[in-house]
Amino acid sequence: MTTSPTGRNGPCPCGSGKKFKHCCLGREGTRASGQGVPSPAQALREALGGQEFQSLEDVQAFASEHMRQQNQRPLDDFEGLSPEQMGGMLNQPFSCPRLVVFQEVLDSAPDAPITRLFSLLVEAIGEQGLKPTAKGNLPRRFCREAALAYWGEQKYQENTRFGGLNREDDFSDLHVTRLVAELAGLVRTYKGKFILSRECRRLLAEGGLAAVYPKLLRAYAERFNWAYRDGYVEVPIVQRAFLFTLYLLWRHGGTWRPQTFYEEAFLRAFPVALNDVPPSPIFTAKEQLRRCYTGRALLDFADFFGLAEVEKISEDILCDEYQVKVLPLLGDALRFKVSG
Repeated sequence: MTTSPTGRNGPCPCGSGKKFKHCCLGREGTRASGQGVPSPAQALREALGGQEFQSLEDVQAFASEHMRQQNQRPLDDFEGLSPEQMGGMLNQPFSCPRLVVFQEVLDSAPDAPITRLFSLLVEAIGEQGLKPTAKGNLPRRFCREAALAYWGEQKYQENTRFGGLNREDDFSDLHVTRLVAELAGLVRTYKGKFILSRECRRLLAEGGLAAVYPKLLRAYAERFNWAYRDGYVEVPIVQRAFLFTLYLLWRHGGTWRPQTFYEEAFLRAFPVALNDVPPSPIFTAKEQLRRCYTGRALLDFADFFGLAEVEKISEDILCDEYQVKVLPLLGDALRFKVSG
C-alpha cells in the first residue's frame, strides 16, 4: 500500500518553487547532475520497497518522515543547501533568520551605482521638488546633468556618440533608480512634482544612504520586474532566486571567476528554468538562459547594487564574457547563517 506524500499541485519537494506536477513528477528514472542521486520520487519508491505497512496512515507517516529527512539533506546541486533551505530562499528570502539576516541599517555608507544615482536624484529634488515631464518622467536637463556626473566627461561622450540623451529612458540606470525609489516609497509625486517621502527624509536624516540602501535592495528584489530592463523572455526563477545568487557570490566570490561559473551553478540548481525559454532559430534554450541570468542577476542586480564587481574580460564592444568577484558591501548588507 503506497501513496504520494506530495500532491500534484503542491510545491515540489526538490525546492524548485514549482508545482510537483511541473517539476519532479514523472522523473522517477532521472538522476541529478549525473551523480547517481535519485530524484525525490524515485528515492521514495526505493525507500518504500520491501516495507510492510498495516494501514494507509502508516504509509503516509513513513513517507512524510522520509520526505522530511530528504528535504533537510544538503545537495551538491544546491551548493550544499538542503531543499528546505532552498525553499526558504525562494519563498521567504527576507524572513528566514535561520538562513540569512538582512541589515536594516548598514554599518557604513554604501558605494554602488544605484546609490550614486539615488544621491543625484535626492539632490535634484531638494526641498522644492522636481517637476516631471508631461509623460511623468525626469526632466531632460537633469538626466543629462546626472549622466555627466555619473559617467564623467569621456564616458558621457562615448555613451552618447550614436544618439543624444533626450529623455529619461535613454539613461536606463537612472530610469530604473527612479522607479525602484518609488516602489520603495522613497520618492513620490505630489502636486505635480517629484518629492522625497517623509520616510525617505527620516531615513536620510538618521542614517543616510546606509539606512536607505536596504529599502532599495528589497524593492528591487521583490517589487521591480527584472525583465523590464532587457529584451529577454520572462524567466521568473532568475529573480526569485536572487538570494541563491548572493549565496553563490558569498560562497565563491572571493576570487575572480568567469560568469559561466555562476551560470552553471544556477542551471544545476534550476534545470526546469529551461522550460520557460521558447525556441529560437539562433540560440539554444541553454544559451538564452545563460545570457538572461548573467544580464539580470549579475550585471543588473549584483553589480548595480555594488554587491559584486562584474567586468568584461575584453574591451571589444561585442565581448559578452565577464569575470566576477564579490565586494565587501555584500557582507555589510546581509549575513548568511548557513555554512559556506
